[in-house]
Amino acid sequence: MTEADDGSEARAHSDAVAAARASIARAVAELSAAGARDEALGELLPERRVLGITRPPRMRALGRVWRLGVLLLAVDGTLYEAGAVTRAVMPKRINVPSLSAEQRRALSAAAARGPFAEGESVDFDAVPIDLGELATSGTAGPLTVEASAVMVRWSASSALVPLEAYLADRVDLLAHPPGGA
Repeated sequence: MTEADDGSEARAHSDAVAAARASIARAVAELSAAGARDEALGELLPERRVLGITRPPRMRALGRVWRLGVLLLAVDGTLYEAGAVTRAVMPKRINVPSLSAEQRRALSAAAARGPFAEGESVDFDAVPIDLGELATSGTAGPLTVEASAVMVRWSASSALVPLEAYLADRVDLLAHPPGGA
């Protein structure tokens, strides 16, 4: 590949990311205007000792996001690759039949110990997507630049979908949920 090819590829990536930023801004505006349901974004803080007393894990609030499938979108336009989600519920049952159920119970309890309302969905382990990195390297999280457009892979076995169409579809579902949803 020649330097000219590298330069034209960099320009194509940069143009694709600029178009993606515009799509993201439109998504934020539409979701805000519709008053779409958002979720809490949190960070899991491990257990710690304070004055010799062990404090259990808890979650700290980082902000609010809209869940758009594999992506989380913050009001400021920051995109995140979705991680895990739990509900802020202090479990009532102590005896659990499996290790995975115990882990889920512990995560729910950690969220309940945070500043979240009872029963609220809390997204955590979300990874910010650096659009600058996407412009330079052509890939960031589930996003990639192909054929001068930003594409998203919404599952490990799925084909790539243009980000603009993906956002439009997910935003429409969240802003105008079907009856009964």
